[in-house]
Amino acid sequence: MRDVRERTESVERLVKKRRRDPVVVQTLRSAAAATIAYVIALRLSPEQLPLTAPLTALLVVQVTLYATLTNGIRRVNSVVAGVLVAIAFSLLVGLTWWSLALLILAALAVGHLVRVDEYVPEVAISAMLVLGVTTVGDTAWARVVETLIGAVVGLGFNLLLAPPVWVGQAGESIEGLARRLRQLMLSMGEEAAGRTPVEHAAARLDEARRLDHDIVEVDAALRQAEDSLRLNPRVREGLLHRVVLRTGLDTLEICTVVLRVLARSFTDLAKARDPEPLFAPPTGAAVEQLLADIADAVVSFAVLVTTSVSANAESAEARLAAELHTAAATRDKVALLLREEAERDTRHWQLLGAVLTEVNRILDELDTDYRTRRLLEELDRVSQEQRARMPRLTRLRERMGIQEQLWRNRAGMDGRFR
Repeated sequence: MRDVRERTESVERLVKKRRRDPVVVQTLRSAAAATIAYVIALRLSPEQLPLTAPLTALLVVQVTLYATLTNGIRRVNSVVAGVLVAIAFSLLVGLTWWSLALLILAALAVGHLVRVDEYVPEVAISAMLVLGVTTVGDTAWARVVETLIGAVVGLGFNLLLAPPVWVGQAGESIEGLARRLRQLMLSMGEEAAGRTPVEHAAARLDEARRLDHDIVEVDAALRQAEDSLRLNPRVREGLLHRVVLRTGLDTLEICTVVLRVLARSFTDLAKARDPEPLFAPPTGAAVEQLLADIADAVVSFAVLVTTSVSANAESAEARLAAELHTAAATRDKVALLLREEAERDTRHWQLLGAVLTEVNRILDELDTDYRTRRLLEELDRVSQEQRARMPRLTRLRERMGIQEQLWRNRAGMDGRFR
């Protein structure tokens, strides 16, 4: 009985998690919006099968409200432009191979002129579909009506039922990147403590270079999260969340670049000292400990910038500060040992100095005080851009007292945004 109960509870937790999964929520919302658009089009469109309406609704209901608004407007513009081009061609010429070529050229050109971005091919598709039917006039306007129905349903659906927020997925991506950085640092530290063949050092360098692809994927997840925060009625302090996550990823990206340079320094040092070890035994052990301390700090930093509860953020910030303090003490020890090695072996003092320089850069990027200043500068920059772009809306928001609370908290009052 106990095993059965535990399995039942496990299934229930899985079902609840799936219900809250943004992918599941988005799938259900898209299917519902397309179905509603089709039902409405059956009553309003002269076509027997008005499939343009559900197709438009399906494309318009994107993963974020911001994308829904922008995509809906561009898609309607693209379809209407294509229909107008088809009507003009139907009045002047019939459907032949050369008129089809001219139609496609004209439709694509019009698509770029009306600035529908990724929907430029939709202009040509709409024009060809309309031109290929017999009753051009009726079908053209029916397609416009169906497109408007689908776009309105898609927009209204997201206004009434706010789309999911993808911050959690972006946070998981950022933490995943930090843990991969940590694993690479630990591997480099273990090799620094003993004899490192050039092939092993070069393999770590290749691994550090491959982290660039991970950053691209994390950046895509973060962009989706940023869009999900824009204009979303369920989200407060959306600007603040966006800036915190973006600056956090920027810091990890800089750490990734510096770590790649550090891996290159280890590789060059392995080539120069082969077959001897990278460092003397005491120095190698200290370097291993230093990279382990920094690796833990990188993960704590990622947890800090992705934590949304103040109590947990304060704990994460305290843990990060303690780990940085420990790393700084180990760094001072490593600095003395590296200086002694450079005095004994003057041939490689540049590489030994580069190791210390790169470690210092990572510690500087993770420093909480530097993080606070960087965050405030970015918040000021974004707020000034918004004020210049939308002065009336900015003044209205300030009067209503909902300016993200960051101008009162200044980001440093809440550990979550440090």
